[in-house]
Amino acid sequence: MAKEWGYASHNGPDHWHEIYPIAKGDNQSPIELHTKDIKYDSSLQPWSASYDPGSCKSILNNGKTCRVVFDDTYDRSMLRGGPLTGPYRLRQFHLHWGSADDHGSEHTVDGVQYAAELHLVHWNPKYNTFGEALKQPDGIAVVGIFLKIGREKGEFQLILDALDKVKTKVQPPSHQDSGALSASSFHIPPT
Repeated sequence: MAKEWGYASHNGPDHWHEIYPIAKGDNQSPIELHTKDIKYDSSLQPWSASYDPGSCKSILNNGKTCRVVFDDTYDRSMLRGGPLTGPYRLRQFHLHWGSADDHGSEHTVDGVQYAAELHLVHWNPKYNTFGEALKQPDGIAVVGIFLKIGREKGEFQLILDALDKVKTKVQPPSHQDSGALSASSFHIPPT
């Protein structure tokens, strides 16, 4: 049987390139960030995110992560600024976590791994579909947020409570919400 990628010590981010050589590319995961190499770019606009919690459609456990899917048929939840040349629509977010509090993130900063990592996946609506955007160099913008154990955040607890209801892996739905938990059971207030 072929080796499968995952998050354990034998098949985690440090080994993905062994299974998929393309994972060693310039635009692939995992990314090792070195703070000494980061430079401020004053030409970039500030990030601006406007997310509509009412556009959340479903929460799905796919066996590797829990994914929260949003209605991206029009501009309800958007990301702008930074190096982006226009607005990007939020498609979904998903979490990566490990079996211990000192590891779980895919990416690292100066060799340090975090307890978990949140990825917000956006796509450029100048392309007709998410699938079409995936094929373009400016089609996708993923915002990664490192998470560490610390003071409780009420808004995040709402997500954790919802994830507690999707502990079992389900096959991806053949149509929009079949087989997935409705996201209407939680609401993340704007901050």
